[in-house]
Amino acid sequence: MKRSRKKYEKPRKPWDKERLEREKELLKKYGLKRKKELWKAEAILRKYRRIARDLIVKKDAKKEKVLMEKLKDMGVLSGEPSLDDVLALTVEDILERRLQTLVFRKGLANSMKHARQLITHGHVKIGDRKIVYPSYLVPKGEENEIKVEKV
Repeated sequence: MKRSRKKYEKPRKPWDKERLEREKELLKKYGLKRKKELWKAEAILRKYRRIARDLIVKKDAKKEKVLMEKLKDMGVLSGEPSLDDVLALTVEDILERRLQTLVFRKGLANSMKHARQLITHGHVKIGDRKIVYPSYLVPKGEENEIKVEKV
């Protein structure tokens, strides 16, 4: 059986005070359970920013259009975005697209922790699919289909 690969990187300086305080604040704000979830979001952001930097150098319009469509479908960018908008993205933009955050923002849960509990217990559906992963990145098209079953 193929072993899955790690989808994040630990910080290079584990005891950097400013980073630790920033991470603690984000964990509390978005109701994350452990820092690994935050590091995964940072890895996703790093990937798209790296692609954007490469496209600025290569000037490949076709790949740039594909990247912009992907990020617009994710709901991270809107309107007519440019590569500079991709480079200006923050980890908060990624965390805002998580199912846990959207359930709370829509008022379907009383708190971020409550939203997480509803999702993991299988009470949240997107369309007719039950999603049990709070970290699921909800595409813009599925955002209006989020609903909570009666508990």
